[in-house]
Amino acid sequence: MAEECTHDCSSCGVEGCGDREKPDFRVYLNEHSKVKKVIGVISGKGGVGKSMVTSLLAVQAAKKGLKTAVLDADITGPSIPKAFGLAGIPSLKDDKYMIPIKSKEGIDTMSVNYLLQNQTDPVVWRGPVIAGAVKQFWTDVVWEDEDIMFVDMPPGTGDVTLTVFQSLPVDGVVIVTSPQELVGMIVEKAAKMAGMMNIPVLGIVENFSYIKCPDCGKLIRPFGESHIKKLALSYGIPNTAELPIDAALASACDAGEIESAAGDYLKEFFELITK
Repeated sequence: MAEECTHDCSSCGVEGCGDREKPDFRVYLNEHSKVKKVIGVISGKGGVGKSMVTSLLAVQAAKKGLKTAVLDADITGPSIPKAFGLAGIPSLKDDKYMIPIKSKEGIDTMSVNYLLQNQTDPVVWRGPVIAGAVKQFWTDVVWEDEDIMFVDMPPGTGDVTLTVFQSLPVDGVVIVTSPQELVGMIVEKAAKMAGMMNIPVLGIVENFSYIKCPDCGKLIRPFGESHIKKLALSYGIPNTAELPIDAALASACDAGEIESAAGDYLKEFFELITK
């Protein structure tokens, strides 16, 4: 059969042929853009603080002097503008490409909230339209000489996550979780999806892990003992981090002051996943 192969896979009906081309879903940056490293931030379920972790990692990158970007791929639940206290309509380059909205510390951001008449307007789009918007945030935005980009993805393993994994050059992902035992199954789903797409899991961040007593400094774990190291060992994930329940950090995020309140949260973890 190989001797009769025309190498034209579009007209070939033979299954299992080693010459069969795999479909290429990648999309490419415009001529004004360059991004050196892309890290996706994912979670198997909502409400675990994925956008906060994305923001904290971006802040750590900027503190290191890296040109940093955040692509808000959570189209129906965008949180990045709120965390950084940003609003406005992106300006255009060449009447074609959008210019990212910069944070106070110079982090480039793009989110669907910048394109809505009101930030509280719901995005009532079907999956293919949402996926198309995410791809446009990669191709139609001027990401100029970015050292690192964090992609804040919606929860779960649906259309957008698949689109990002197939279309963008993702170097690795960080999984965000919480301490409950049930979450182990959710982490496994996210890790397995990344594995199916041949994308390495760089680490797991466990949010709401503990409360630090303001008087004695003792760590109190309201959801029970952490399972993060056991999870990481089970799935061969090299790096872990724990985030506390911190009212000050949550308030800063709600007030759009994440850059001033981030402190050293995830500093060591960032060093590990980017070394």
